Amino acid sequence: MFDYHTHTLLSDGALLPAELSRRAEHIGYRALGITDHVDSGNMEQVIDQLSRTCSDIGRQSDMILLPGIELTHLPPAMIPGLAGRARELGAALVIVHGETVAEPVIPGTNGAALASDIDVLAHPGLITAEDVRSALDRDVYLELSARRGHCLTNGHLVRMARELGAVHLLVIASDAHAPEDLLTEARRRAVGLGAGLTPEEFAQVLENGKTLLRKANHGTV
Repeated sequence: MFDYHTHTLLSDGALLPAELSRRAEHIGYRALGITDHVDSGNMEQVIDQLSRTCSDIGRQSDMILLPGIELTHLPPAMIPGLAGRARELGAALVIVHGETVAEPVIPGTNGAALASDIDVLAHPGLITAEDVRSALDRDVYLELSARRGHCLTNGHLVRMARELGAVHLLVIASDAHAPEDLLTEARRRAVGLGAGLTPEEFAQVLENGKTLLRKANHGTV
């Protein structure tokens, strides 16, 4: 199992990165992306800390650990520059906190994110056809979220992706903030099928996650 969207106490999660990784490994994860919330003030520190921990723990574990960030509640004009800076600092995963209906995200965040050098637009809410087409143009993944509130528009995203030929860009993530949020295989399946994916589409989405992992880990799985 691979989860690219999780949080630690470096932002609003409950655990140290080392404990989160151990909890994930214990329930069968083979790879974990840690993507704490950042803005312009804490991004360098978070990437530095996660890079060191992922490197240290990774040398002692068979699980792949990827340091990343989630650009969160930023004015849209700031997103492209900070996404590029995150790459320069060594973030293996760059995701953006999309326009979830559960929070007052600034309108235009989805569009700015999809014009930037990112891997995933997280919980994009009532995403427009124009933004799905931008994801297709830029090869950016779109998240089906397991998190309460953010998951309310998963069905909308599945319908839009199916209509516009973007199912190959859908991925499922926990958005874990605590150990009980990590996904079992059964819960991952429930998120996908509950959003309206067919069994065949769900299998495709699992393969999409593997492709994202290879991309983030420079082709090595």
